[in-house]
Amino acid sequence: MQVTKLTPEQMNAAPKKHEYTEKEMQQEYSYMLAQQMTKKLFDKGLISEEELHKITAKNRETFSPKLAAIMP
Repeated sequence: MQVTKLTPEQMNAAPKKHEYTEKEMQQEYSYMLAQQMTKKLFDKGLISEEELHKITAKNRETFSPKLAAIMP
């Protein structure tokens, strides 16, 4: 087993925060709204589960949301 000693700088290094631009915030919001509308269509039986997944993939491609990874 290999052990690596950390320097004080490495021990206190925090990951850099991502500061969102206004454009990125708008993309996140637009994605969220598109997904809410898509979910409502699915809940009302107007689209199938397969269509829901296709639309979700297209929404992620279109809006490129950074938070999509943690969204359902």
